[in-house]
Amino acid sequence: EVHQAVKRAVETALAVPQAGDVIGAAAPLTPALSPAGRGSYAERAQGSLGLQQMATLYAREEAPLWDARPVASVDQSSRDDWPLGRAIAQLAGIYVLAENAQGLVIVDMHAAHERIVYERLKASLVAATIEAQPLLIPATFSATPQEIATAEAQAANLRTLGLDISALSARVLAVRSRPAALAGGDVVELARSVLAELAQYDASSVIERAQHEILSTMACHGAVRANRQLALDEMNALLRDMERTERADQCNHGRPTWRQISVRELDALFWRGR
Repeated sequence: EVHQAVKRAVETALAVPQAGDVIGAAAPLTPALSPAGRGSYAERAQGSLGLQQMATLYAREEAPLWDARPVASVDQSSRDDWPLGRAIAQLAGIYVLAENAQGLVIVDMHAAHERIVYERLKASLVAATIEAQPLLIPATFSATPQEIATAEAQAANLRTLGLDISALSARVLAVRSRPAALAGGDVVELARSVLAELAQYDASSVIERAQHEILSTMACHGAVRANRQLALDEMNALLRDMERTERADQCNHGRPTWRQISVRELDALFWRGR
């Protein structure tokens, strides 16, 4: 049962020493969320992290996903004010459990990270073009006639998205660069997904009409996967990134990224006070 699983995870986590301080204090945020509804974040400025720092987020190796080094300038009062609280455990390889002033916060780590990656890709695209990372060895794959036609017709738009895809033959495409923010993952899978999205739009207006759909696809490929085990500092860094990211209460597909369960609601689950 979910309630029992949460209870066991919380009890286990509370027996472990607390995580150390993490990168920077988050921008002010007031979450408004009930277990039955969606939360909403006030409009705020995008975080200052550059896209290049997101390169490791798409890696499937067991390397840290965030650079969560302790920072002495973050005092205890700052930590107490963190809206999404302090990470205490990871549940079922999918959820991050955190404790805040109201009680328990449950975060879907893939959905939350997907929104973070999407907002940063979008900011980069609005500023100019998405930074590309050339591949030392082009990734090649057997392509359908439609994929080859799309790659040729949409070459300029692909470059704007950080992708250089060209035909090697009548049946083979080569990927020569990828978005720097998505380094380390399956570039062929990413190329196929973006080509499929681009094939639905006409070349003259693809960026304007398809920006959300294409960047959502790219962000989904770049987000941390389920069953990736995170250290407490990485979980805390994810929470701080959520607090400074616009619309972090929903993923790109409209699903909620986190839920708040108050102490009073937890007490009711265990019949405390009766």
